[in-house]
Amino acid sequence: MYVTHDQSEALTMSDRIAVMNDGLVEQLAGPREIYERPATAFVAGFIGTSNLLRGTVDRVESGAAVLRLGQEGRVLVAEAPHRAGDAIAVTVRPEKITISTEEPAGGVSAVRGTVSEVVYLGLYNSYAVSLADGAEVTVFQQNALDSTSTAERGDAVWLSWQPHHSYAIGS
Repeated sequence: MYVTHDQSEALTMSDRIAVMNDGLVEQLAGPREIYERPATAFVAGFIGTSNLLRGTVDRVESGAAVLRLGQEGRVLVAEAPHRAGDAIAVTVRPEKITISTEEPAGGVSAVRGTVSEVVYLGLYNSYAVSLADGAEVTVFQQNALDSTSTAERGDAVWLSWQPHHSYAIGS
């Protein structure tokens, strides 16, 4: 057993991780499970950076729950045993999100927002995007092709990601 508060150390050295909150185990699982499928909002926020979106299921379509976010936004949640009217919280990691000035085609989660901050971090750009409902979404875009920004502060953008990257969590 090894005790650490260093997230990178925990993820790289461990076969299993216990994330504790006020002396209680919030989740016990392997590093990939903890990171990709956090059980609670606390775990999602404690390990890495995560975006938390809250909404009500509008409908279930092709096995995915569809949350409406404002007039133009939708979050698709695969593997979510929810029904229309259910309130849920969804987490999505910043590196799973694509930022674009063009509206994405169907079949993906897509929300509209305004870039409030752009930070160049060498390997990637970090974007803070404000949604109409006041939620703030963080996006990490790798500088694989070049180091120019996709968007600048004040730009209206679309954020999109695959339904399997939206993960419904407990509070």
